[in-house]
Amino acid sequence: MKRQAPASPNAGRTAADSRRRSGAAPSSSSSMLPMGQLLLGYAALLGYGAWTARLPPLALGVVLLVSLLTFAVYGFDKSAAQAGRWRTAESTLHLLSLAGGWPGAWCAQRLFRHKSRKASFMAGYWATVLLNIAAVAAWVGKLVPAGLLAG
Repeated sequence: MKRQAPASPNAGRTAADSRRRSGAAPSSSSSMLPMGQLLLGYAALLGYGAWTARLPPLALGVVLLVSLLTFAVYGFDKSAAQAGRWRTAESTLHLLSLAGGWPGAWCAQRLFRHKSRKASFMAGYWATVLLNIAAVAAWVGKLVPAGLLAG
C-alpha cells in the first residue's frame, strides 16, 4: 500500500490569497489603466498650459519636484511606520498631493504599499487629486483672471 504525501499548506489557495498574505500588490494591469489615463491627461494639460504660455515652464519643474518630494515623504513615512518611529501627519501627505505631488503619492502608494488600504485616507487623497486637477485646468483654461496669476 502506497503512502500519500501530506497535503501542501498552500493547497487550494489562489494567487490572490498568496498576494494578500505576502503583502504584494495585485498585478492587474486593468486596475492601472484609469490612473494611466488620468496621468496622461494631466501631463497633456500641463504641456498644453506650457505650450500656450498660460503656465510658466518653471511650473512644470515645480510639479515634478513636488511629486518627487511627495514620493520621498511617503517612503520615509513607510519606513517610520515599520520602525515604530515618529510618523508624517496625514494632513502633510494630503497637502503635498494638493500642491501637485499626487502622481508621486500614487506611485509611492503602489511601490511601498503604504496608505492605499485606509479608506478615509484614500478619500482625502482623491479629493486632493481632483482639486489639484481642477485648479490647474482653471489656470490653463483661463478661468482664473490673469491679474491674479501675475501676483
